[in-house]
Amino acid sequence: MGIMASCHVDHYLYRIPPMSSSAASALPAGRKKHRNLAQGVVEDINGRIRQSLLKPGDKLPTESAIMEQYGVSRTVVREAISHLQASGAVQTRHGIGTFVLERPQGSLGIDTDSIVTVRDVLAILELRISMETEAAWLAASRRTAQQAAELREALAEMGRALAAGGASVEADVRFHALVAEATGNRYFVEMLGQLGTALIPRARLNTPAQEAERPLDYLERVNREHEDIYSAIQRQDPEAARAAMRTHLSNSRERLRQTQQRLEASLG
Repeated sequence: MGIMASCHVDHYLYRIPPMSSSAASALPAGRKKHRNLAQGVVEDINGRIRQSLLKPGDKLPTESAIMEQYGVSRTVVREAISHLQASGAVQTRHGIGTFVLERPQGSLGIDTDSIVTVRDVLAILELRISMETEAAWLAASRRTAQQAAELREALAEMGRALAAGGASVEADVRFHALVAEATGNRYFVEMLGQLGTALIPRARLNTPAQEAERPLDYLERVNREHEDIYSAIQRQDPEAARAAMRTHLSNSRERLRQTQQRLEASLG
């Protein structure tokens, strides 16, 4: 039985004006609906890359220029760039700019649209446990001061969302993508980028609502697990980072397993 996500994401309308970069010619006019502001920016830039309006090696406009062109905040722009980095579409060279990358020829062959049941997400979590525990180890070994700061900001965004009574799936995805980036290994980034929001169980399933505990308690526990991962990476303790990531993902798997049992019991 498929369970659709109940996590609320605001829709919006916006008009995309032309980008000033010579590599970015006029954007298509019209108003489009997107799940959220950052995703709207990501979808448009990805569309321009697919249409070869942005080519490998082209430099994206500055954050300020993108803010003005899309009518969004700096936080939204950074989130969008983080998604593009995680998917392997662009690479940011600190102090220089963000550049379009050559698209990889192959793919993992994972159809994320088919990840809709508890069993599907459990299978993805098994994959993630094997992959992301080693990513955390490498991230703690190789992370830069800037990457540690970006992880801290993603963690802070999750905390602000929790304090406001909600959950930030986008910040959660960004946190895991940043861990992958801190490995210095682009293949971790590409693999996690292809999974996208399938990384986060509550992005596909109504996980907090299915939990035996209160949703707020659930989210607080998840955030504490992220804090443990960040703390280990920040102090450059690879073994602790690996253990913290394994604990987090194993706990997620166990929470989902219990959810599945409750659902099957309720169905008789």
